Amino acid sequence: MAEPASPEITLETCASIADIPQQDWQRLAGRSHPFLRYEFFQALESSGCTTAETGWTPSHLIFRMNGDICGVAPAFLKNHSMGEYVFDWGWADAYQRHGLPYYPKLLIAVPFTPSQGPRLLLSDNLRAQLSPRIIDDLLTRLTAEVGAHSWHLLFPNQADQSLLNHDQELHRLGCQFHWHNRGYQHFDDFLAVLTSRKRKSIRKERRQVADQGIRFQRLHGPDISDQALSAFYIFYQATYLKRGRPPYLNKPFFEQLREAMPEHLHLILAIKEGEIIAGALFLAGENTLYGRYWGCLEEYNHLHFETCYYQGIELALALGLQHFDAGAQGEHKLVRGFEPVITHSWHGILHPGFRDAIAHFISEESEQVAGYFEDAQSVLPFRQQDQD
Repeated sequence: MAEPASPEITLETCASIADIPQQDWQRLAGRSHPFLRYEFFQALESSGCTTAETGWTPSHLIFRMNGDICGVAPAFLKNHSMGEYVFDWGWADAYQRHGLPYYPKLLIAVPFTPSQGPRLLLSDNLRAQLSPRIIDDLLTRLTAEVGAHSWHLLFPNQADQSLLNHDQELHRLGCQFHWHNRGYQHFDDFLAVLTSRKRKSIRKERRQVADQGIRFQRLHGPDISDQALSAFYIFYQATYLKRGRPPYLNKPFFEQLREAMPEHLHLILAIKEGEIIAGALFLAGENTLYGRYWGCLEEYNHLHFETCYYQGIELALALGLQHFDAGAQGEHKLVRGFEPVITHSWHGILHPGFRDAIAHFISEESEQVAGYFEDAQSVLPFRQQDQD
């Protein structure tokens, strides 16, 4: 008996999230990851945050099997490397020095969001038919077709990495710091597993915030008023303006997020003498709290740590979540009980000479990241008997 013919698998791009039927995206992405919701990408596009003008031209991927949509992925054609949190400026400079274009590049990622999660949103049937070789062929061919010189897939989960482990792809490592709920019911339960010195230090920081007359208000999505959201956006905007550049996200984006997916949003406001002085916006997934957007106009002692980290931990505990991802970078998180986590990205470089040079760079960088991860683990503030 003849073996059944292999299904025809194709990959294409589309110019807007609106070109993908919402029911197909939701069927493949689910609803547990806030940054993969159809509504999230709708808000990015309709607010003007991801457009050709901002350097984020939507080019979302559609996988078809025998003509049917069986997979999607968030993707963009980029003419710069801002807002990605996996830094390849040096690669772009090297291309330029040799008179070669590095951009555009095809970026498979969630804009402005360095959080690990699914990136290839595939049906079980399609995933079973795919292999690293097939994915490499599909992505390499598509990259050339859209006029890009490389493709980059940022912060995938383990399931997607198993489809990317091909000898032509470059695997890059990074390190972040996340908080894990080890069965804590209250903030004091978490403090109890820290060394005495670190426990006292955190309590002192929190007390100094309270001694400045600062209190906190927590608002869930439907309860975030226009006034509260406007106050938050002023603070968020200031964070970028202090660095001399405009923010990636505009106020209409946050307004649309509040309207379209309020169940994921949590806003923590710092209040002093009746005035809102700072704010942090969090998004909650099925198991993880994501701390992403923060700002203030004036500096107060330990206010950033309290608003973004300690209040975030308390929020994660209140929501019964197991993890708290408070954003990229930040070694100062270590002494506050956030643990190092290895992050991943995969890169397809079409130019063979530069592919070899970048592979050498990534190999050396990965050794440094692995050493950094081990060093970070060695200085965690937990009492010895509580370390895993």
